[in-house]
Amino acid sequence: MLELSKKVLTRVSFDRRLFKKELLKSRKWLNHKESIVLKSWALATFGHVYKDLILEAYNSIA
Repeated sequence: MLELSKKVLTRVSFDRRLFKKELLKSRKWLNHKESIVLKSWALATFGHVYKDLILEAYNSIA
């Protein structure tokens, strides 16, 4: 599921709204460990564009 989430996020990275929607969805599907890996990957891959959005998504869901 983690790899699928990465593929989807890569494909929708052109659109801020879609990226956020898919990131939040992926966050719900993954277990805690995978979610942390996804956060690190997203920050490393898209942090230069969506850092605020990624951090917001991870702070908004407990």
